[in-house]
Order: sequence, then structure tokens, then C-alpha cells
Amino acid sequence: MDLKLFAKRLVELRTEKSLSVRALGDAIGVSDASISVWENCKSVPSAEAIYKLAKFFGVTSDFLIGLED
Repeated sequence: MDLKLFAKRLVELRTEKSLSVRALGDAIGVSDASISVWENCKSVPSAEAIYKLAKFFGVTSDFLIGLED
């Protein structure tokens, strides 16, 4: 997984929807701190979190983790 690309895509998707870190965390059932550490490349999200993010944003998990454009 390309952690920097994941973080970049997560920030882009979140800002495109005009969501705060807290609002995104609430939407997928994780803390705002979790979103923040993912966006700052400090931690790798679980497979479940990647799935929830992909479903929420309407993209594939492969897109989020950098396996497809």
C-alpha cells in the first residue's frame, strides 16, 4: 500500500465533499483522530476502515490504496 497516495486521496475525497475530519469519522464510525493519523501518514487503516471509506466515497478499495487510478 502506498501510504502517501492513500493519504492524498483521502484528503482529496474528504475535501471534495466539504467534510471535516470529525464528520467523516462520524460517517464511517471511527474517531476523528483516526482520520487525522491516516491523512498524516502516521498509521495504516484496517481493511474494514478502507472498505467503509471506499463505500462511503463510492470508489474502490484499490483506488484508495493506489492499485488503480
